[in-house]
Amino acid sequence: MEPIVKISNLDKYFGRLHVLKNISIEVAERQVVCLIGRSGSGKSTLLRCINFLEEPSHGTIEVDGVKVEGGEKGRQHRQLVHDVRLKTGMVFQEFNLFPHMTVLENVIEGPVIVKGMDRKKAIELAEKNLDSVGLLFKKDEYPMRLSGGQKQRVAIARALTMEPRVMLFDEPTSALDPELIGEVLSVMKKVAKEGMTMIVVTHEMGFAREVADRVLVMADGELIEDSKPEDLFKNPKDLRTKALIDRYRTEEQQ
Repeated sequence: MEPIVKISNLDKYFGRLHVLKNISIEVAERQVVCLIGRSGSGKSTLLRCINFLEEPSHGTIEVDGVKVEGGEKGRQHRQLVHDVRLKTGMVFQEFNLFPHMTVLENVIEGPVIVKGMDRKKAIELAEKNLDSVGLLFKKDEYPMRLSGGQKQRVAIARALTMEPRVMLFDEPTSALDPELIGEVLSVMKKVAKEGMTMIVVTHEMGFAREVADRVLVMADGELIEDSKPEDLFKNPKDLRTKALIDRYRTEEQQ
């Protein structure tokens, strides 16, 4: 089976700073892949390269059959990037909801404006996804009246309403108070069980251990480990991975 996401020989420079170094990854359909590593290791930059929020310097990104060369320019490149973005849903650390729109208006904005979806169909899909994340009863509220966890669940419903083939999560719980993290992780587990392909940058090791099919470890812009969770947590191959896991276990015991 062809992978739904294929990253080949990816490099990213910010000026002279080499932040991603020859990264190659394949992700199968319906897989959940978690990216872990210390802050500054390149995890979020890699995720943002997949949907070209950051333009890769070199290498190729392929999502569901759409292949884009990094570092290119021109009309065809812009069209391919647009096509990749239509196939990827993105959930950010911050929720990025429009404050002047209701929850429902936030969720249907992308499908109607970007995809040209019929408004009635977009509303039906939005209400289904809001119900799935437990927030249909909040559809007429404005973001200021929601908790952080509720805002992030709306952001997940918004991404799902674009009908993506792959969902990208960039540390989706890092801006939340500890008591709100569980409700967002619960929704993410549900999305995974429903068969969505997911690539998740996270510091939540428990989530990675429980939900991921594979855990990828990054350090200094390089991919240093790619293992099943049970193998990674029992027998990490790299000392930097072992240090990460030891710190997690220490925090878990506190």
